[in-house]
Amino acid sequence: MTEEAEAGERTSFVAEPGRLDAVVAARLDLPRSEAQRLVAGGRVSVDGKARPKSHRLGGGERVEVEVSARSEVAPEPGPLPVLYQDDHLLVVSKPAGLVTHPTASRRTGTLVNRLLALSVPLASAGGPDRPGIVHRLDAGTSGAIVVAKDDRTHAALTDMFRRHAVDRRYLALVRGAVEPDRFLVEAPLGRRADRILVRAVTGKEAATEIAVRERLEGSALVEARPRTGRTHQIRVHLAAIGHPVLGDRAYGGAGTDASRLGLTRPFLHSWRIAFDHPITRERVEVEDPLPQDLEAALGRARAET
Repeated sequence: MTEEAEAGERTSFVAEPGRLDAVVAARLDLPRSEAQRLVAGGRVSVDGKARPKSHRLGGGERVEVEVSARSEVAPEPGPLPVLYQDDHLLVVSKPAGLVTHPTASRRTGTLVNRLLALSVPLASAGGPDRPGIVHRLDAGTSGAIVVAKDDRTHAALTDMFRRHAVDRRYLALVRGAVEPDRFLVEAPLGRRADRILVRAVTGKEAATEIAVRERLEGSALVEARPRTGRTHQIRVHLAAIGHPVLGDRAYGGAGTDASRLGLTRPFLHSWRIAFDHPITRERVEVEDPLPQDLEAALGRARAET
């Protein structure tokens, strides 16, 4: 557990194995470049001693980090299509390239900054850096994401996500010939520094349903439905069965086939989200078509078939 000083400018934790900069970045939810700046500036210590960014942690060391006081999160105008809205919640289409919420070092260029610019009520329960946020999408993933307008709705939605009562569907273009048409990937996941790995013994339960939507030359368009909500779950599960998401550099999806299709980010899009409204009990079903960059890549893949 993270321990913070009263001033909020110093934090310490027990390290997991890995490179020092990667472990700090993962634990504090920072870009790796920011973690490296902290290390280079002498603001990170391991068991009381300064270490270089490449220092290998064995696990169990006490890491202490000096972090700057956080500034306010300011509204930032920018494209943010609203797919659904009522008095209690909204569903927006997150563009690729936006992280979901600010961190200690990143105060601009997030989904939250754009949400604040919409001038709609946002639940405060998640804290000042996460108003309205009940779940996240990876920075490179686009598509539908649910936002709470008040704390009652935030609590109810958080519980629904915890119980896996929200039906989320993603479209992914993956490498290779995927067989069979429908199957379930069950593989526990755990973190090592800034990477998520399949860990059969120590990982947390994770399951993803996969259905093939279209077979193409050297690739397949699949629909992924996560039954659990682990970090990077879909990407890691698909990579683990030999079909990484094309364009996903972190988990084996980069290469000539991805660059040939013009992919500069993972082909992963949250295209549908459905749930029983936590307040009105009415069914909410929202769809978000593929954005232009992914539609163009899919068109190129189809042209090669």
